[in-house]
Amino acid sequence: MRTAQIARDTNETRIRLTLELDGTGASRIDSGCGFLNHMLTLLAAHGRFDLEVSCKGDTDVDDHHTVEDIGIALGQAFTKALGDRRGITRYGQSLLPMDETLVLCGVDLSGRDYLGWGLTLPAQKVGTFDTELAKEFWLGFVRQCPCALHFRQLAGENTHHILEAAFKGAGRALRMAVSLDPALNGQIPSTKGTL
Repeated sequence: MRTAQIARDTNETRIRLTLELDGTGASRIDSGCGFLNHMLTLLAAHGRFDLEVSCKGDTDVDDHHTVEDIGIALGQAFTKALGDRRGITRYGQSLLPMDETLVLCGVDLSGRDYLGWGLTLPAQKVGTFDTELAKEFWLGFVRQCPCALHFRQLAGENTHHILEAAFKGAGRALRMAVSLDPALNGQIPSTKGTL
């Protein structure tokens, strides 16, 4: 079973996170931030990952620490669950339409961290959520699960739809990338022999 449990405690957040890569998309999310709950639920459902997240954060200040630290914990969970990454497909992509919005997401579980953030978010907030924090979430993720993760917005001007398409697309791209490729016969998917 490719699973991980992460406990992350700082002066700003207390996070408990459980991830099963080969799941059904079931999730139970209590981040303390409603919009992030929604995004993580979409990520799990479209990636077919089983995900549980509990976070007690300093949301009385703002949501920044909560959002960033959950991204960090999720990246740590992916790294732990993937192990040495033997037999994984490695690459994944999704072109996700949502009404007038079209977002491309591509990932390479390369062992090198890079975030290509090509989203233009017209609104600074969705409800009470600061939309700039979505980028902070994914930066935290790629730094802990070293990968090249790219988002490109091809159409759309509705901030909620853009972010929703991005999280759904990331789930689908990650699902493809972590899938086991029988043709690899348990080998590392790199000519270098390591990721």
